[in-house]
Amino acid sequence: MTDPQAIQPSALDQLPDRDPEETAEWQASLDAVTKAAGPHRAAYLMRRTLERAEGNGLALPKLLETDYVNTIPTAAEPSAPGDPEMERRITAWNRWNAAAMVTRGSKHGVGGHIATFASAAWLYETGFNHFFQGKEADGSGDQLYIQGHASPGIYARAFLDGRLTEQHLDNFRQESGGEGLPSYPHPRRLPWLWEFPTVSMGLGPLSAIYQARFNRYLTNRGIKDVSASHVWAFLGDGEMDEPESTAALSLASREGLDNLTFVINCNLQRLDGPVRANFKIVQELEAQFRGAGWNVIKSLWGSAWDELFQLDTTGALVRRLREVPDAQVQTYQTRGAAYIREDFFGKDPALAEMARLLSDDKILECFHLSRGGHEARKVYAAYKAAVEFKGAPTVILAQTVKGHTLGEGFASKNANHQMKKLSVDEFKTMRDLLELPIADARFVDGVVPYGHPGADSPEVRYLQERRAALGGPAPARRTHALAPLPAPADKAFASFDKGSGSQNVATTMAFVRLIKDLVRDKETGKRWVPIVPDEARTFGMESLFPSLGIYSPKGQTYEPVDRDQLMYYKEAENGQILNEGITEAGSMADFIAASTAYSTHGEAMIPFYIFYSMFGWQRTADQMWQLGDQLGRGFLVGATAGRTTLTGEGLQHADGHSPVIAATNPAALSYDPAFAYEIAAIVKDGLRRMYGEAAPGEDQNVFYYLTVYNEPMPQPAKPSAPGVDEGILKGLYRFNTAESAGVQVSAANAPRIQLLASGTAIHWALKAQKLLAEEWGVAADVWSATSWTELRRDALEADAALLRGEERQPYVRRALQGAEGPVLAVSDYMRQVPDQIAQWVEQDWSSLGADGFGLSDTREAARRHFGVDAESIVVAALAQLARRGEVKAASVKEARERYGL
Repeated sequence: MTDPQAIQPSALDQLPDRDPEETAEWQASLDAVTKAAGPHRAAYLMRRTLERAEGNGLALPKLLETDYVNTIPTAAEPSAPGDPEMERRITAWNRWNAAAMVTRGSKHGVGGHIATFASAAWLYETGFNHFFQGKEADGSGDQLYIQGHASPGIYARAFLDGRLTEQHLDNFRQESGGEGLPSYPHPRRLPWLWEFPTVSMGLGPLSAIYQARFNRYLTNRGIKDVSASHVWAFLGDGEMDEPESTAALSLASREGLDNLTFVINCNLQRLDGPVRANFKIVQELEAQFRGAGWNVIKSLWGSAWDELFQLDTTGALVRRLREVPDAQVQTYQTRGAAYIREDFFGKDPALAEMARLLSDDKILECFHLSRGGHEARKVYAAYKAAVEFKGAPTVILAQTVKGHTLGEGFASKNANHQMKKLSVDEFKTMRDLLELPIADARFVDGVVPYGHPGADSPEVRYLQERRAALGGPAPARRTHALAPLPAPADKAFASFDKGSGSQNVATTMAFVRLIKDLVRDKETGKRWVPIVPDEARTFGMESLFPSLGIYSPKGQTYEPVDRDQLMYYKEAENGQILNEGITEAGSMADFIAASTAYSTHGEAMIPFYIFYSMFGWQRTADQMWQLGDQLGRGFLVGATAGRTTLTGEGLQHADGHSPVIAATNPAALSYDPAFAYEIAAIVKDGLRRMYGEAAPGEDQNVFYYLTVYNEPMPQPAKPSAPGVDEGILKGLYRFNTAESAGVQVSAANAPRIQLLASGTAIHWALKAQKLLAEEWGVAADVWSATSWTELRRDALEADAALLRGEERQPYVRRALQGAEGPVLAVSDYMRQVPDQIAQWVEQDWSSLGADGFGLSDTREAARRHFGVDAESIVVAALAQLARRGEVKAASVKEARERYGL
């Protein structure tokens, strides 16, 4: 049988060997070392040789894993500035108050997390004391993505420096009273403190990468120089299982984002148990990040391990550390010295000999307490190396113990993520361990007290001096007093009011034409950020390539294949378009960074992200919730929208529900415009509201979702009737009546019905209007429902006002007041989209929609399948009128047969 190893090809096999004899000598040397000194020594030499080759810049495959030891040896660690003892005391107060806050809150049943910050305290404190740039100096400061479950520790620090009070801490997770603190980083709930929502795990690391990239984009485009800003993302090792966590690693390395550092708290535990019970998460992450091109720094062991490594003359200790699985490391944390001697050291004679030189106390110090992430000097060394490294992003893998300093009942226990409180005795033990001056008398009625050394204490003065030197408090979110952006010239919008005449124009193309005009505006044009996930040509945006350029930090290092064409593919270092490739998640992360630049950097940017509507809310609704939490502003555009309008693509492309999902997001203003002039009116008002002079009571921190269609249709002129502009924005206006449409109804007192339609469905309603008049003697008025969701929200607000004793009528009821006959609503979405407003319509209500899975076929066949085409509308209208006795019941059967339904 052939040895499979013998037939594995190597890249080197493809190259001629210029000196086979020399090659044979190298191979023989390796064989000799293996035979004389053993395979471990041979492997050691090979690793060191590869490391030297990599350090010298030789073109060799990267070494994906290094030994399970610190990247920076103790001898190479720089001395940390500042007062180590003062910083220890500050950290002790923060540890105490974080635990006290959650424990006191547990009496109200609101929960909280203690163990995460306990493990990560030094990772944060070292950054706050020496690295994180604040926002009160020049520039934008650093951007901090705080691990969500560590929020109590951040609140504790804000309490120590006077930004929060005891009342705030006592209202942790109790926000309704007005003085509460949100559970996690929520900018919408605490907008002066939090910048970035992170607790929907995986979104923090993804957003941090694109934030660092957007910082470069702003600098390269000359909008603002933010090259001094550094992005820090604090993550959990369990969080790295989320696909979003590692989805953009290659982007970060490809673009050389050395303004980005990931700090992964490797406490080896996730919510239910070990992250990699039978494996090693640190080694796995190192290989993943190094393979993606990142600089990797491991800070695994504390200084107590120095003696052990010095005794390891054979490499047995390093080998044993590499082979012990994470779950066993966790077990060592909870066992005594005898168990560790037998299970860890007893596996190798050299280790057994080493263990005889170690006291039980030394063994317990190493295995219970001493981790790289728990020592300020080692964390400082890692951070300093990270910010000084150039050419690639850095990830710091810091090993910690989950529940560190919280006592034996917490440390490394599988259940510690769900443990919400400490007993009084446990707090007293913790107090003694942290050396805090908190008297027993302060524990009144079993309630643990908060601790504070005093507003003028050396600890608080030191903390505040350090933050002042670094540019002010952190984390912090800025609310800039930005001047409203000037409105673009009105002609850009007014040109759509006259319609397209005999030309058929899809609303997708109408939107793109509008954007082309807006990006030419001298005042605001440069602030537009077009974002597209590799579908620009689908949406007719290729004409923007040569005029705006596609952003690339390298510019264009090649001659594009279509350079001789008018609309050639142009990349530029100062390019305006963000063409992300096939990644909706990455495009949304772009959008979030751009949409919040008004706060992060004091620069109002106007992002629009255009995408296949089916691949927007369905795929990235969690990021859109993040966008709302982060108070983002901009335009999301669901193109090729509708369940029946995108021909031939089939079930997974046929969007019949994005407005349903959009309606669940309070920050999303969702519109389904039918005509080009409606799009222009909505975008114009969106620019006013988000970036211009918002009306009193209007929330500027909203974003717009517009659905646009790829079906070319005649674009009518804007009706001149009063109330059209208001109706477009509020969600409903009468487009025409049977009389104004010019359809002939035989009887003077003909039955009448109101047809409400959104998006492309209005064209079926207009055809149905004609059929009803000419073939059935029914007069139909057609209404454009630009936003079912905004109509519903207005009605809900009216209901709430009535409960407060205020007289207020929903807009939808006012708009339809006096409209004769029943109402029939139709859209290219499932029926529950128009049904949102049914309860506020006084007329008899019925609706049609495209419920169920989509299918591949022609538009006409798909609409007939779902029963939303013009003929189906006619039959539904006749049935509704027949129930009222206004047409003969036989007419319904006759219509079904005539139209083949």
